[in-house]
Parts: sequence; C-alpha cells; structure tokens
Amino acid sequence: MLPAIVFRQMNRPLSAGGLHHGAATTLKHVLGVGGSSFVNCLNRYVAATGFIRISFLDINQRRNWDVARLRLYADAKKQSLHLRTLQGRDLLQGVIDKQRAEFIERKNFLVDDIREARHKVQERVREKIVEIREERENIMTIPNMLTVSRAILSPYIGYVIVQGDYTLGMSLLVVAGITDLLDGQIARRWPSQASKAGSFLDPMADKLLMGSLVISLCYSELMPMWLTGVVVFRDVFLIAAGFVIRYISLPPPKTFSRYFDATHVTAQLEPTFISKVNTGVQLATIGISLGAPIWNYIDHPALHGLWYLTGATTIAAALSYVINRRNTFKIIKKKT
Repeated sequence: MLPAIVFRQMNRPLSAGGLHHGAATTLKHVLGVGGSSFVNCLNRYVAATGFIRISFLDINQRRNWDVARLRLYADAKKQSLHLRTLQGRDLLQGVIDKQRAEFIERKNFLVDDIREARHKVQERVREKIVEIREERENIMTIPNMLTVSRAILSPYIGYVIVQGDYTLGMSLLVVAGITDLLDGQIARRWPSQASKAGSFLDPMADKLLMGSLVISLCYSELMPMWLTGVVVFRDVFLIAAGFVIRYISLPPPKTFSRYFDATHVTAQLEPTFISKVNTGVQLATIGISLGAPIWNYIDHPALHGLWYLTGATTIAAALSYVINRRNTFKIIKKKT
C-alpha cells in the first residue's frame, strides 16, 4: 500500500532541463526509479484519490513532524497510563482500606459478643452456685441424729418382737418414743438445730418404725391383719408421694446423685393436724398391743376398739394429705 503521506507537485515549472534532470536523478538515486515516470505515477494516483500533491522537498520535514507528533502522542499516552495507574492504585488501596476497616469492625463486634456471652455464662454459673449453696444446709444436727437413730432402731425392735422378747421390745419402743419427742422439742427450742431435711427425715423414720412394729405384731398375732394392711398401705403411699415431690421440686439438672443428696433440700413437708393425731394414736395402739402379752389383756374389747379407732384415723390422715396436698408440702425456691 502507498503511504498516507502523498506528494504534491512543485509550484515552479519543471521545464528546465537541468532542474528536472537533477530532480529525476535525485528521485532515482533515493527511490531507485525514474523521476519523471515516478512523479507521473504519483500525479495520476493523487488525481485519482483526491489527495493534494506535495513537494519532494517537504519529505524530511513531514517525516520529522510525524516523529515529533508520535513522541508527543506516546508521552501523552504514557502520562495518561501513569495517571490511570495511580488512580487505579489509589482506588484499589481505598477498597483494601475499606475492607480492612469492615473486617476490623466485624472482628471487634465478634470479640465483644464473645466476651459478653462469656460474661453472661459466668454470671449464670455464679448464680447457680449461689443457688445450690442456698439450697444446701447442715443436716448434722442433734434432731436429725435422733431421727436417724430411731430409724436404725426400728428393724431391730421388730426383730425382738418376732423373737417373743416383748419386754425388751417394750423398752426399745419407749426409747424410740423418747427420741421422737426430743428431736421435735430441740428443733423448736433451738432454731439453729432445725432443718428442712428434718421435715422429711422425721416422718420417714416414723413410717419405718410403724411399719416394722405393725408387721412384727401381726406376725406375732398381737394385731389384726386388716389394720396392718391399712397402716402399711398409708405409709407406702406417703413414702411414694415424698419421692414424687422430691423429683418435682428438684431443679435441673435432675441427676441421680443430686436426687439422693440429703443436703440438697428442695421441699419442706408440713404434716396435717389429723396426721399428727394419727401418729399419736398409732404409737399408743402399738404400745398397748405390745403390752397385752406382758400384762395379760389379749383380746380385750377396749383393745379391739382402739384398733378400729387407729384404722379410722389412719384412713383420715391419708385422705387429708390428698385433699390438702397444696398445703402439706412447700417447694423451696431461689430467693430473689
């Protein structure tokens, strides 16, 4: 293809032979072709394409002008590229700084959230520890020791009665009755010796004593079987109710060790009036029935009447716990 820069013919005429010949020689020396024929060819080409013909003398000037322009263009492009590079770098640095700031903000938020959650967990653990400490109490009191000793003595009293040693059995029964009176008096007179655990231990020991005595007396034919059944059924019912109350009142976690931890008191039992009367009647009936072979009044009518009275009060006591179940036990809650 021909270059974009085309030539125009000189303004002065080329009729002078020397000049024309010199120009043709120069073109021939430079371009390697005949001057006249090359100029004619260019003139025809320029006439056909509509370009303006320029002088051969402007070739070096035109070439130098294009190199300078290209250098300016290259410098402008280089400057533009450098500016764009700086702008891109500044934009990228801004994006990085923004992302870094957002990351630091999120990190600080997560750290604060974790610290707050850890603080709440620690506070909750402290509250639980304080709650457990408040629920625990000293059970190594004199009334509780007397109650436990009566519970341990009860099976042995039953064994002595079954063996037919009624006198020794009567003596041990008196000792058990004295411990029952003493633990209540001590707990009422000295509040430091009172405990919520005693409200469950005392009736449990009484039920164990009653059960051991009535079964041994029934085995020795000193008490009717129907009365023994009524007393045992009532005691089993109350013991089962105590286990249910213990499970209901025990706060989470409901573990086996915490369930049978006597120092972890969760409920307090309040016996009804008829239950207290029944306990006294049962003790009197057991003592009088045990003394029948000693003082020879077996099958006395008064003894039979006492048996029926004991059966009636036992049934009434069991019903009183069912009817007044909301007032017979109190669940111990955390103090606020």
